[in-house]
Amino acid sequence: MTDSARTLPSELDQLPDRDPEETAEWAASLDAVAKAAGPHRAAYLLRRTLEHGRNTGLTLPTLPETEYLNTIPTAAESAFGPFPGDEDLERRITAWNRWNAAAMVTRGSRFGVGGHIATFASAAWLYETGFNHFFRGKEAEGGSGDQLYIQGHASPGIYARAFLDGRLTEAHLDNFRQEAGGEGLPSYPHPRRLPWLWEFPTVSMGLGPLSAIYQARFNRYLHNRGIKDTSRSHVWAFLGDGEMDEPESTAALALAARERLDNLTFVINCNLQRLDGPVRANFKIVQELEAQFRAAGWNVIKTLWGSAWDELFRMDTTGALVRRLREIPDAQFQTYATRDAAYIRDHFFGADPALVEMARVLTDAKISECFHTSRGGHEPRKVYAAYKAAVESEGAPTVILAQTVKGYTLGPGFESKNANHQMKKLSGQEFRAMRDLLELPIPDSKLGDDLVPYGHPGENSPEIRYLQERRAALGGPAPARRSHPVPPLPAPEERAFAALYKGSGKQEMATTMAFVRLVKDLMRDKETGRRWVPVVPDEARTFGMESLFPSAGIYSPLGQTYEPVDRDQLMYYKEATDGQILNEGITEAGAMADFIAAATSYATHGETMIPFYIFYSMFGWQRTGDQMWQLADQLGKGFIVGATAGRTTLTGEGLQHADGHSQLIASTNPASLNYDPAFAYEIAVIVKDGLRRMYGETAPGEDSDVFYYLTVYNEPKRQPAMPEGVEEGILRGLYRFAATDRPQLQILASGTAIHWALDAQRLLAEDWGVSADIWSATSWSELRRDALTCDAARLNGEDRVPYVTRALAGAPGPVLAVSDWMRAVPDQIAPWVEQDWSSLGTDGFGLSDTRAAARRHFRVDPESVVVAALAALVKRGELEPETLVKARERYGL
Repeated sequence: MTDSARTLPSELDQLPDRDPEETAEWAASLDAVAKAAGPHRAAYLLRRTLEHGRNTGLTLPTLPETEYLNTIPTAAESAFGPFPGDEDLERRITAWNRWNAAAMVTRGSRFGVGGHIATFASAAWLYETGFNHFFRGKEAEGGSGDQLYIQGHASPGIYARAFLDGRLTEAHLDNFRQEAGGEGLPSYPHPRRLPWLWEFPTVSMGLGPLSAIYQARFNRYLHNRGIKDTSRSHVWAFLGDGEMDEPESTAALALAARERLDNLTFVINCNLQRLDGPVRANFKIVQELEAQFRAAGWNVIKTLWGSAWDELFRMDTTGALVRRLREIPDAQFQTYATRDAAYIRDHFFGADPALVEMARVLTDAKISECFHTSRGGHEPRKVYAAYKAAVESEGAPTVILAQTVKGYTLGPGFESKNANHQMKKLSGQEFRAMRDLLELPIPDSKLGDDLVPYGHPGENSPEIRYLQERRAALGGPAPARRSHPVPPLPAPEERAFAALYKGSGKQEMATTMAFVRLVKDLMRDKETGRRWVPVVPDEARTFGMESLFPSAGIYSPLGQTYEPVDRDQLMYYKEATDGQILNEGITEAGAMADFIAAATSYATHGETMIPFYIFYSMFGWQRTGDQMWQLADQLGKGFIVGATAGRTTLTGEGLQHADGHSQLIASTNPASLNYDPAFAYEIAVIVKDGLRRMYGETAPGEDSDVFYYLTVYNEPKRQPAMPEGVEEGILRGLYRFAATDRPQLQILASGTAIHWALDAQRLLAEDWGVSADIWSATSWSELRRDALTCDAARLNGEDRVPYVTRALAGAPGPVLAVSDWMRAVPDQIAPWVEQDWSSLGTDGFGLSDTRAAARRHFRVDPESVVVAALAALVKRGELEPETLVKARERYGL
C-alpha cells in the first residue's frame, strides 16, 4: 500500500463516532485474529458479521460477490421441501431428450443445414426440472401461464421433448432447419415460423434477456391497470454465460430491481464457454456476473457444484480448497475438465500443502468425477432447490448461475472442448458410448455408422405418462403460444378521425402534432381507449405529449411518492400505479422491448393492446432495427412512429439526428407497413385502416400480423381538408393531390416534401409557363410490394398490373420524385413507372442549419425541384437547353 493510500481520509469521517474507543477495540480485535489465525480467518469473521447483521435487519451494504460455492448447500436443500418428482423417471426422460436432440442435428448434418448439440447437452436438467415442476402452461389458472425465453442454441432439446410429448413427429425432426417444404422446424425459437409452439424469439443473442425484463414489467403493468390478473405468471429467461457479453443482456438489470420484479428469473447456463472458447479465459464469469447482478439489486443464487464435491468441502478445514477454486481462472478449470487425475493432482492440488494432503485420500475416480462432470446444473435436486428459492423470493428478481459442462454426456470428444459449439454431429461410435452412458434400450443393430435412429420409450410407457401428467398438472404443454384469434376490437368512434379530415384551417400544425392529437382522442374512446399503450423514451414533451401526463398518467409500480415540482401547473408530471404511459427514460432499446410486450399481448395474455411508440426517427430503425425484426418474428401489432423525420426537417440538430434512410431500412421488413404521410388527414386514414387491419375484421387474403411505421414531421404547416375519393390512394401509396389543366410533367412527393413540390408547381407556372401535377406518395414501399406481387403473379400466368402503373397510366410528361429521404427510397418504384423517371433526395450526411439552408444544400428546395423538372423536359426535347442555364442563374443554383 502506498503512503498516499494510507493517508486518504475515510468517508466514514463524515459520520459522528459516539464511541471512538469502542471502534478502536473492534479494529484491534480484527488485527488480533488476522495475526493469530491468518487473514482468511479474519475475512471470514467479517463476512459472517455482515451476514448476521443483514439477517437481523440492519441496513448494511451487500458484498458484490460471495465465495465460489453453492448459495444453497446440500444440507440446506431440504428447506425447500422434498424433491416432488420421480427422479429416476425424470432421468430417463432427460436421457431420451439428450439422445433425440443429438440425433436430430446429426441426421440434419447430411444436408449441411447445421445445428447445435453441446448447448442443450449442458442445460438439459435446467429445462427438464422446470418443465416437470415449475413452468405453468396456458391452461393454468389465469390463462397466461409462464413466459419462457428459451436459449436459441438449445432449441433441439425443446423439439426433442415436444417429440416425446406427442406434439412433433419424426418427420418434423427430420426437417429441422429445412422449412421451405412447409413441414420444417426453424433453427431457433421463431414464432412466425412455428406459431403454435414458440412464443418469444431469442436470437439475436441479447434480445431475450432484455425482452424478458420488459415482459415481466408489462405483466405488472397489465395487472396494475386492472386489465388482467397476471399475478401468477412468471417469466423465465434461459441464457448463456457468453450471451451476457451483449450489452442488451444487462442493459435493464437496474429497472428489474428498481421495480421489484420478483416475477422474473434469469437462468444463466454457466458452462464457461462461448462460441470460440472460454467466456472469461483469465477471469471467472460466474463471479463477474454475481457482482454485476448483486450491484443491480438482484437476488443471486449460485448452483455450481454437484454433490460429489460435498466430501471435499467437508475435508476443507483450512479453507484452502475454497481459496483455490476462487483463484483458478475459467480457462484453466476447463483444462482440468479434460485432463486425467494425475494432471489435476499436480496442477490443482499441488498448489497448496493443505490440498496436497487432501488429495492423498482421494481416489482418481473421485477426482475425475468432481472435475469432469459433477456440476450443480446437472443435478435435478440442486436445480429444483434453486428454482424453488427463486419463485419464493420476494421483492427482487432472481438470477440463477448454474455451472455445467458444455457437451455433457456427449463423450470426451465434445465435453468442454473449445470447438464443441461448431461440432454438428456424433459418429456411430460416439452414439454407442452415449447410449451406454444414458442406459437407453437401443440395440446395436440400429446403430450403424450412417443414420442413427430416434428413440422413444413408447406411447404408454411410464416415462410418457409421467411427462404428460406433470404437464397437465402445470396447465398444459410448454412452451406454447396461443394461436387462436382474439375477438376483434370494435372500431373507434368516427369523430376522432373527422377532426383531421377537416384540416387545420388557418392554423399551422406539424404532422407529429396531428398524430398525437389523434391518439389523444382515440384514448378517450369508451370501448378501446384503455387499450392504448403510449411508449416514449423520455421525449414526450418534444412531441407535444405532456398534456397526457395528468390525464393518462405515467406508469410507476410505486405510484408517486413525492410532490412533483410542477404540481401547481395544469400539465404536471403525474406518476401512478395505473398510469397508461410507459415513459422509459433515455433507452430506445427498453422502449422497443416495452412495445414488443404490448404488441404481442393478444397472444401472450389473450388481451389485445394497441401500442404506439414515438421517437426521434433517427433513433428507431437505425438504432433498434434488430428489435424491429424481433417484433415481426413475434407477430407483433401496433404503430411505430418516427417523429421529427427526414434529413432536413429538424433544424439545428445535425448529422446524428438527421434521418434520411429509415424508410429504406423499414422497407426491408416484410411485416412493416411503411407510410410517409404529408397531411393530417392522411394520418387519420392510415391509422383508422391500421386499427381495422390489425385489430378488427380483415379483408380476404389480408395479413393481420403486421405493424405500421409512420414517419411524421415537426414542421408546422396548414393542413388541408381531405379531398373526396382519396382514401384508396392513401392506403395504396399514391394519389393525385393537385392537378392542372394541361400538365407537362408529374411530381411525386412524400411527407414534408409535398410542400416543396407545391411551391415548385407555382414557380414552374409563374416563371416558366410549365404545368405540373402534384401527387402525394404516402408509401413508396407499399407501391413496390404491390408491384412485386404483380410480377410474381404474372410469372404464374395471371394478368396483373401494379397499382403505381395504373395510377400513372396516361399521365403526360416525365415523372419526378422528391422526398426528404435518400433517392433510393422513391427509386424503389422506378421499374414500374412507364414514363421517364428521375428523382431528388437527401443522400449523404445530415448537417446543422436552417431548413431552407439544409434543403438548398441537398438540392431539394422548391427552386431545385423546379430546375430538376425543367431538366427532365429539356432531356425530352420539350424545352431549350438554355432554359436550364437561365433557371440556375435566376435561383442562385
